[in-house]
Amino acid sequence: MSAHVLIIADGRSPTARSWISNIQSLGYRVSLVSTFPCQPPDDIDQFHILPVAFSRFSNRPTQSGAPQPTPQKHGRTLIRRFAPILQSLRYIAGPLTLLRYGPAYRRLVADLRPDLVHALRIPFEGMLGSYTPPDIPFLAATWGNDLTLHAGGSPLMRSFTRRCLDRADGLTSDTQRDARLARDWGLRDTAPTLVVPGSGGLDLAAVQRASGFDVNTYGIPCTSPGEVEPCDWVVNPRGLRPGSVHQDAFFAAIPHILAQQPGVHFICPGLADSQQAQAWVQKYGIAANAHLLPKLPQEELWALLKQARVFASPSSHDGTPNSLLEALACGCFPVVGDIESLREWVEDGVNGLLVDPRDPSALAKAVLTALADAELRESAAEHNLALVEQRAHRSATLPQIDALYQGFLASIAPVS
Repeated sequence: MSAHVLIIADGRSPTARSWISNIQSLGYRVSLVSTFPCQPPDDIDQFHILPVAFSRFSNRPTQSGAPQPTPQKHGRTLIRRFAPILQSLRYIAGPLTLLRYGPAYRRLVADLRPDLVHALRIPFEGMLGSYTPPDIPFLAATWGNDLTLHAGGSPLMRSFTRRCLDRADGLTSDTQRDARLARDWGLRDTAPTLVVPGSGGLDLAAVQRASGFDVNTYGIPCTSPGEVEPCDWVVNPRGLRPGSVHQDAFFAAIPHILAQQPGVHFICPGLADSQQAQAWVQKYGIAANAHLLPKLPQEELWALLKQARVFASPSSHDGTPNSLLEALACGCFPVVGDIESLREWVEDGVNGLLVDPRDPSALAKAVLTALADAELRESAAEHNLALVEQRAHRSATLPQIDALYQGFLASIAPVS
């Protein structure tokens, strides 16, 4: 019988679902404990929800995409408006919910008896996973800001982050930086680490097949005379991530860019319902050039990235965003925050540009440079596709994930 892996994750997350699909393709039997209410992914063995850290009140839609009743929509609007305050409160009170859900999780594990547990983020999935019984191998994972932002959010966040990494038998991470920092937070020197994309790897063939972003649907003009693609578009699909992605700087940079290149259009998937983003558009008078789109299906986002010239992500706390890897695979030139994790992928002036993510002028200058230098964009596109094939393609990542899992499974196999 195939090995049984229990995943602890936000079951709504496309990144988590991609990881699950990838390990299923390796032949593993997968069960899921989701920390957020959602519909179960396909072909899951067993599925349970433990809504830690008040996740039942999240403002993100369920995976099913079903329309929400009006009172719930109103509540979600309030949550979005007060997100920074609520995040601070969650840092303080969220870990306390583990005192309730930790024992409940332990009872689930006793019933499921997985061969391996893998928590696909530290707050709050890895914190919950720290209750895994010692006879079952437990792997933690870091995504994005787990150690550089969230871990220091409160004394309890620090305590439970240390608890998670002290319990972990191994670690997967989307950055070399976090594989190093995890040791400082309690991961044993002997615990193996693996650095791969948080999704488990890109299906590059699917990315390359994606086509058909319909400009008419969203009313976005393509201002490249005589060309079907690419257009003078700057795509920023990072959404609102207070404290990590500086969208205030991005929108403040737009007037500087338009002063020199008035035909540029700025496309922001995932911000259609954001009152904050709408306020920035109004403030800077950029409604004709800034397009706040709903969250796009994955294939449509890939098609958009293929048609755009520049991918912008002014982040000061980040791991390896899947959207960055997708932009690299699609030939969209990256302009990103000058931080350690992104320097693992982008060499300034070679295959992208690195900027102070809080400086609108620096961001505007970099975007204008990228738009004006076709030779730089073309050489970067070739470089970046090779980089993705080498480090982020499933053909490269899945054998590494399988080897890591098998190492732990072999350690617990009964001796004949």
